[in-house]
Amino acid sequence: MPQSVTTTKRSLASKPKGNRVGQLASRRGKGEARYTVGLAPNVANQVERYAETVGASMSKAIAGLVRLGLESQENRKREFFRRLKENLAEDDPDQQDRLVEEFRALILGR
Repeated sequence: MPQSVTTTKRSLASKPKGNRVGQLASRRGKGEARYTVGLAPNVANQVERYAETVGASMSKAIAGLVRLGLESQENRKREFFRRLKENLAEDDPDQQDRLVEEFRALILGR
């Protein structure tokens, strides 16, 4: 995926005054954070095809895919623990809660 990078040189006379971080934050609006990511060529091609399919820019496609991935991860966690409790339903409730907490600590590190 070819990308162009534009660089500009500023003279000292045109240097902006004030807090640079504050200026950048005020330009972004909506409290959104901006990041630069590197993608493997095959992933970049897949994202590009996805962006074309949904009619979005690459940035919006990446943001959407990240959001979907995070939601999917949370859903998988919930499903895992739901099934774990289901499988332990025959045991006494105190042991069931203890085992769920042990699994949570092992798998999620919490």
